[in-house]
This record gives sequence, C-alpha cells and structure tokens, in this order.
Amino acid sequence: RTEKVGIIILAAGLGTRMKSKQAKVLHKIMGKPMISHVLETACQIAGENIIVVVGHQADLVKDTCLKINPVSFALQKEQRGTGHAVLCAMPEVPEKVENIVILCGDVPLLKAATIQALLADHIKENRDVSLLAVELEDPTGYGRVVMNEDRELTRIVEEADATAEERSISIVNSGIYCVTKTFLSTSLQKITPDNAQGELYLTDIIGVGYSMGKHIGVLV
Repeated sequence: RTEKVGIIILAAGLGTRMKSKQAKVLHKIMGKPMISHVLETACQIAGENIIVVVGHQADLVKDTCLKINPVSFALQKEQRGTGHAVLCAMPEVPEKVENIVILCGDVPLLKAATIQALLADHIKENRDVSLLAVELEDPTGYGRVVMNEDRELTRIVEEADATAEERSISIVNSGIYCVTKTFLSTSLQKITPDNAQGELYLTDIIGVGYSMGKHIGVLV
C-alpha cells in the first residue's frame, strides 16, 4: 500500500437499467452491497486515501461505506457525467497523493491484484494516464479503445458516437483508470459536454491528453 496513491470511486448514479428506486451501488451481491465489495478492494491499495462520489441516496451510501473504512465523500448534486463526478471529488484528494485510480462503484468482482497491476504498469512506464481495457468477443454496448499504429491510445469512443469501423474494435474501456493528479486536474478543465448525452465524459481526458502529447497507455 502506498501513501501516494488515491482512489476515487464513482457511486452517485441511480442505475436506470436496474429498474429500481434503490441507488445502483446499494444492490446486494452475495449478501453485501456492491459498493462494499469495491471499497474493501480499494482499501487494500489506498488505505484511507479514498473519495467516494455520492449522489442518489447519498446518506445510505455513506453509511454503507463507513461500516467498512473511514473514507472521504464528495457530493455530485446533479448527474452530469463521469467527468463531472471526478471533478466534484478533486478538492477532497489528499495533498500527498500523486497518482489517482478511478473506479466505479458497480464493479464488485474487481480484484486488488488487477488494480495493483494497473498501478505498477502506470508507474513503470511513467505515464500520465493508463487505462484498464478488456478484449471481448462481443464488444457491443461498450466504449471502444482507439489506438494509433504505435499502439498508443488516442481516444475512447462511446458506441452511440462510433463509426462502423470503430464499432469493429474488440478492445473496450473498463472505465478504470490510473492518472497522475497533475494531469487529471488539467484535463478535467478542458473536457466539454459535446456528445449525444450532453454530459462531461471522463473518457474525454484521453483525447485531451493525446492532443497535448501526454504519455497515455493501455493495460489489456
């Protein structure tokens, strides 16, 4: 565990696909709310340097988290996208943190070893941004990972915004990132809600970084 690693967990959504009034991350898996599984894993990596972004049923989500570990919270009052959620969390990130891992509160099966591997790869390669990606036989519905001929990540395109050629890409975004705090602060200021949903997508920090000549990579 390192003092210089922080983790932001995105847990503000309602989760419309769940067809439920309950906040998405409070749905139980093996008798425990999803967020509890994610938080237990996160604590193994970052100790108390964890910020949970809450929104829907904020108090219930907070109570659930505090049963596991002392963590910080950031409130996302309106759901304006993943980029906006991370923006809300930034003021809570401890001063000493150098690299930030961004997780989703609805990925309960993620192992600490996977996050550790992403972090190690990110630090070893001295990157500004590292994305955890997955290769799927059927990538339908997921954001595609677009790379150039040098296998550098150029951008992530959501299915709704993708061309037919981009849809044929089988490497998809897991929504899990490791980013230097410095670059995250800079890039979040530059993203715009210029997409089908009118939201601030966290994925757009990749395009911003690429255009700035930053060091961006993928761990598949």
